[in-house]
Amino acid sequence: MIELELPFPPSVNHYYRRVGPRTLISREGRRFRETVCALLAAAGVRPHTGPIRVEIEVYPPDRRRRDIDNVQKALFDALEHGGAYRDDSQIVKLTIEKRECTSVGRTIVRIWKV
Repeated sequence: MIELELPFPPSVNHYYRRVGPRTLISREGRRFRETVCALLAAAGVRPHTGPIRVEIEVYPPDRRRRDIDNVQKALFDALEHGGAYRDDSQIVKLTIEKRECTSVGRTIVRIWKV
């Protein structure tokens, strides 16, 4: 099992930006992905192959209303880009839970081989 403490991800509403006809990852999204990649590298995480189970706990930075499914896109893309797994299609079981607020927000991710 891998357990990681990561920053609170940007919502899917802030993850992409339109520039003319193109859709790009926003500056906030790129910064989040770089941070996650650095944390995975520092922890020596190697990509899982085969099916995996993922458990996520999100601790929002404030009490604003948030849809829990809006944090998944940035988080899964960053974990894949950082080498936690090869592709998020490997996820066969997903549990996500919104917890109490913390001052800066954070995300706990646990990944198991199935």
